[in-house]
Amino acid sequence: MDALHPRLLVDDFGACARFYEAALRALLGIEPVKLIPEAEYANWDLKGEGVLVLMGRARMAEAVGTAELPAPSGQDGSMLVFRVDDVDASCGTLRGLGAVQVAEPRDRPEWGPGLRTAHLRDPGGNLLELQSY
Repeated sequence: MDALHPRLLVDDFGACARFYEAALRALLGIEPVKLIPEAEYANWDLKGEGVLVLMGRARMAEAVGTAELPAPSGQDGSMLVFRVDDVDASCGTLRGLGAVQVAEPRDRPEWGPGLRTAHLRDPGGNLLELQSY
């Protein structure tokens, strides 16, 4: 199980998905685990561990409440994703360490069956996602 993996937030999902699909096939010999153009979501694993996730920047901006900010300077370009057992408890832990909550824990069935997420910012302003399945 991947405990931490990168997610790139991109403006042109189609072009980036095609690029990473070809690049990761050529460089690592891996195919996407999921490639869902209508959800602007794709992910690749290597030996059962998350290698890369792509997601449309506008979708994430909507989820964390920054859709009205100009892209890309006002919207996030990447985020760290932590897979945890309990999103709600982990939010409390990170808030206690100085993270700022930007999107409360919630179920996201449109992103995946049984998926629950929350979004915070670390002290440097970097976007973090807590997720559980």
